[in-house]
Amino acid sequence: MNDYKYLEFSVEDSIATITLNRPEAANALNIELASELNHVTNICQHDNNVRAVILTGNGKLFCAGGDLSSMATAGEKVDLALKELTDQCHSAFTSLMRMRAPVIIAVNGAAAGIGLSLALIGDITIASDKASFTTAYTAAGLSPDGGATYLLPRAIGFKRAKEMMLTNRKVGATDALDWGMVNQLVSHESLLDEAHSIAKRLAQGPTNAFGSVKSLMLSGFAESLESQMALEAEAIGKNAVSSDGQEGINAFLERRRPDFWGS
Repeated sequence: MNDYKYLEFSVEDSIATITLNRPEAANALNIELASELNHVTNICQHDNNVRAVILTGNGKLFCAGGDLSSMATAGEKVDLALKELTDQCHSAFTSLMRMRAPVIIAVNGAAAGIGLSLALIGDITIASDKASFTTAYTAAGLSPDGGATYLLPRAIGFKRAKEMMLTNRKVGATDALDWGMVNQLVSHESLLDEAHSIAKRLAQGPTNAFGSVKSLMLSGFAESLESQMALEAEAIGKNAVSSDGQEGINAFLERRRPDFWGS
């Protein structure tokens, strides 16, 4: 059952699937879609039954960015409208990056503006051979949002990221893979099958340990070596005494496959 106007959301076999569903508007993020996305990502973050998340888009495009037409109607209050929109988007993005469940972003077509940022936040990002990527902001006289200035340089390097942001260079799927913007390139027809295959495998894994990996990878950008190792020591200790940690240790010693429960 789907109670949302601009996206589809379901949870089955511990896998949450979020599908942007404004294909007539290139899945551009208006305040309504952003609010719905924020709502469902909060659900995923706080539902212990969710052990993997897939996010994709309906139609030919993944996400064309922010909805410029809705911004135009805001007139002189466009700055307030943009603040409300980015607040919702940024909250959703933070939930996706900080939740314990691994997030698989399946890019089915063009990802532009904040749609590019959304593609980058995936723990694993897979792209259709029809996908493309562009920042697009300065073409509209705007600057990046959605964490683009944080994520893109870390994915592809400072010089390439700055060039993309200044020139709005369109990067095809093959270059996106070569540059490290995405993890995997698949045929358009097999995109969702591959996303579900990855999600199914991860949903059977040690979800708390996955959450620790995500948290430690983020903190590693800011912490010193010594403080990062202290965080690692704390995390591995907590995971070792957890149910999944005990199961993993015992399975290793008994030379059998572990049966993780995500706890």
